[in-house]
Amino acid sequence: SDTVTQPTSAMRDAMFSASLGDDVYGEDPTVNELQTFAADLFGHEAALFCASGTMTNQLAIKAHTQPGDEVICDAYAHIFNYEGGGMAFNSGVQAHTIATKKGIFTPGDIAKRIRPENEHFARTSLVSIENTCNKGGGTCWELEEIKRVSTFCRSNKLPLHLDGARLFNAIVAKSYSPREIGQEFDSISVCLSKGLGAPVGSLLLGSKAFIHKAHRHRKAMGGGMRQAGMLAAAGLFALKNHVERLQTDHVHATKLYEGIADLPFTQEAFVPETNLVLFRLKEGIADGDFLEKLKEKGILAGTMGPGLVRFVTHLDIEENDMEILLNTLKSSANDLV
Repeated sequence: SDTVTQPTSAMRDAMFSASLGDDVYGEDPTVNELQTFAADLFGHEAALFCASGTMTNQLAIKAHTQPGDEVICDAYAHIFNYEGGGMAFNSGVQAHTIATKKGIFTPGDIAKRIRPENEHFARTSLVSIENTCNKGGGTCWELEEIKRVSTFCRSNKLPLHLDGARLFNAIVAKSYSPREIGQEFDSISVCLSKGLGAPVGSLLLGSKAFIHKAHRHRKAMGGGMRQAGMLAAAGLFALKNHVERLQTDHVHATKLYEGIADLPFTQEAFVPETNLVLFRLKEGIADGDFLEKLKEKGILAGTMGPGLVRFVTHLDIEENDMEILLNTLKSSANDLV
């Protein structure tokens, strides 16, 4: 995963020299700088620094909804699949999912899932999209697709949240700007600890009133941090220095896809848009055994479902690492079947 990255020496220097204060009192200057920088980058009024992307997503859902409400999202969505049932646990809401192939849906899909005003139904109160879509294989939303969903949500008075765990991968791949994206959403979650390479942290963006509400929920969830500036400094460094280099990860992912597409263990490989490479194993190959054999050869990978393997490129993977990986996969291909 791109969550395993190590801080660069320059990032460690920035962390070591960060000015610190008590963020619970709003007095950590580096946290404040990060929040202001990120909010301005996306054209939002305010931001909140949190421990994780799960926390920022869950705070957004909590702030947008009331218990008994319903959130429309893709069936592949991280908030639905990988956040420990947080929607129900933290906010008392349920998901109304949209089944897609890559995590991209339309206003028409949303319209079919808006509940009528009736006491028998949950109240539809939020729509959430994920960009890039992790379970979809790092797929990106086109800007026009986002605008159509945003326009529909506003016309139906539905807040729109963006789970942007790997948002900067999409920004680099699709060449749209943070501000172009920012103006389409009521709230945005951005991870700093994946491809951007910070060790910890995510940001929640929105209006001042929304962030004030989320701040209260963060405190109730135990998310208040004290001298968090050392972590914020890493995130600030990442935003200023590690965005453009994501293109290198995308190039590596494409090379990896091209290298494994025709190997004996591959049933189907999916063309990567960003830094995630998914491929399906041939019938009869158990993914657990396959991953264990890879591990024995010094290669770590994960699964996204039965028979579906995921590789992820990131800033700690260099050109020579890619050569070693591809040579090992090719030379050991028959052993892995």
